[in-house]
Amino acid sequence: MTLKDQLDKIRQERKEDIKDVGDLKKLDSLRVELLGKKGPITQALRGMRDLPADERPKFGQFANSVRDELQSAIETRRDELKKAMLNKQLQNEKIDVTLPGKPVAQGQPHVIQQIIDQIEDLFIGMGYQVLSGPEVEEDKYNFEMMNLPKDHPARDMQDTFYITKEILMRTQTSPMQARTLEKHDFSKGPLKMISPGVVYRRDTDDPTHSHQFHQVEGIVIDKHITMADLKGTLELIAHELFGNRFDIRLRPSYFPFTEPSVEADITCFNCGGKGCAVCKYTGWIEVLGAGMVHPNVLEMAGVDSEVYGGFAFGLGPDRFAMLKYGVDDIRNFYLNDVRFLNQFSKKG
Repeated sequence: MTLKDQLDKIRQERKEDIKDVGDLKKLDSLRVELLGKKGPITQALRGMRDLPADERPKFGQFANSVRDELQSAIETRRDELKKAMLNKQLQNEKIDVTLPGKPVAQGQPHVIQQIIDQIEDLFIGMGYQVLSGPEVEEDKYNFEMMNLPKDHPARDMQDTFYITKEILMRTQTSPMQARTLEKHDFSKGPLKMISPGVVYRRDTDDPTHSHQFHQVEGIVIDKHITMADLKGTLELIAHELFGNRFDIRLRPSYFPFTEPSVEADITCFNCGGKGCAVCKYTGWIEVLGAGMVHPNVLEMAGVDSEVYGGFAFGLGPDRFAMLKYGVDDIRNFYLNDVRFLNQFSKKG
């Protein structure tokens, strides 16, 4: 049998072998076997040296055509196998789009954040700035510029976490008021701001106290600000958060940074002012502290207290949330129990 006859036999037989291959790995092995350096076509080409010189070109051309034909058959079979694999994968992984989709749970702001957002929206609408400050604060701004020198007994009520003798975790958001008072240019208008944020005190955690809680403090400084402006603002806060059916009253109190100082009470939400266990049968519930800014606070910030005055207030969103929704344990807000938190809609 001549070399040409051998190649022609290989072409016919191995083309059938190529058609019968069932996976890509075997097909690649067959390609190496047929077309590799040790394959029959390569061996036949090497045997050309034994042929007469005039027959070599024709035989070389024939050998190349056999190689190209087998290469083409291999490529065709490879495409067929890939297509079959893809169809099988699509069949196994297909999705029935007619089935109902799986519902995705949608979150909502934490109930305390809802209260803070509501307060911010109210004051932004009245032209206030919303400013935030550092939680790690200087003693100077947290106490001294709030008219609480180092030997002031009222510091004991706000015992906190000290990092150094002069650096501490803030006990109130009032330091931002002092920082802003120092920089504010009153020739461009009054100062109207609130400062929401987290504060820290060395309280023992119980149903009504936490070592970490939220606070929103506000201040208005301008010429001719009176206690009437303060009361009107507090009434607006109470009506916005609790509804117009609640009244507000002011009681004399004491805070080092305001003079005179007041505690603000609202009508008991539980009994409507008739008296019950929630309000200790007084008909009123304390909600926040406020007062006219002490002249010392203004002077320490470089503001002339003979020309300018104003009021300040501080409220606790955590306590407001407890009062608004009748929650009897502040710790429930921080346990991250979704069953509890889902009771409060996004609208608050």
